[in-house]
Amino acid sequence: MDPPPDRMAHSPLRVILADEVARALSYEALVPRLEDAFRAFSARDGSVQQPLRSVLHLEEHGGYLLEMPSYLREEGILATKILTLYQPKHDGRTPSMTDHNAIVLLMEPTTGSFKAVMDGSVITHMRTAAVSAIATKYLAKPESHVLCILGAGKQAESHYHALMSVHKFNEVRLWSRTQESCESLVSCLPPGIQIYPDVESAVSGADVIVTVTRAMEPILKGRWIKPGAHINVVGACRLNWREVDDDAMRGCTLYVDDTEAACNESGDVILSGAKIFAELGEVISGTKPSLKDHTTIFKSSGLAFQDAVAAKMVYDNLKDD
Repeated sequence: MDPPPDRMAHSPLRVILADEVARALSYEALVPRLEDAFRAFSARDGSVQQPLRSVLHLEEHGGYLLEMPSYLREEGILATKILTLYQPKHDGRTPSMTDHNAIVLLMEPTTGSFKAVMDGSVITHMRTAAVSAIATKYLAKPESHVLCILGAGKQAESHYHALMSVHKFNEVRLWSRTQESCESLVSCLPPGIQIYPDVESAVSGADVIVTVTRAMEPILKGRWIKPGAHINVVGACRLNWREVDDDAMRGCTLYVDDTEAACNESGDVILSGAKIFAELGEVISGTKPSLKDHTTIFKSSGLAFQDAVAAKMVYDNLKDD
């Protein structure tokens, strides 16, 4: 007996490279799609399913292998991201690979067939920045004028563009451990960005602060933060790494993308003992308040459904190419 027609052949697996991903995504389109996904996720009605990411520690190589699957029932999205995260080497040798590598596999949920494999680095940078932009939109004061970015890598660049897409800042400040990395980033961005020599002076008086560093120990101290500021804490993605000290974490109203992930994966949350006030999805849906009169922190863990939503957008926008 012949197999049913829908099982006789599958569409060829599409390979989508980084430049195609970048061409297919925009913050203007990604931000509202992620807002909808956050509402569904925090509703906990089963329409968004994702376990905690699985982590394999390659201790002798200073690296990690992670897998992040998710399923969005209403949107018909099944995907998983596979990534490697390696600590930068400081021994004078050139690393054999970059410190972050990722692919996203997009599947057909009704059959399990693979539809596309695509570069995951651009997706990671853009969806992470888009989530910080959403947090800033809902948690920062409307009159926020001064943006400070700590870090000068790809995430710093993506965060600049994403936050500028949802809010108009009159002043942008930048700090990194090396002057060279700051100058390199500034050369790729519009003129007027100010480079600061140290974290304290960079964040002093800032209305919105973004930490996108490779720090494993706190670089941002609570006593430097302007009362009523909003902070997006994005780096320090392991349970024993930190970007922000106890005074900041405990002295601010803490929002997260996922309570379970924050309590199991975030060193900033776990080691400080800070209490979580709400998830971002609860704020978006209106079930928890946005306390803009408080000093607020949004701790971004980075969730699989964010990659899945972005990957589906890429696939749909390129399917006729």
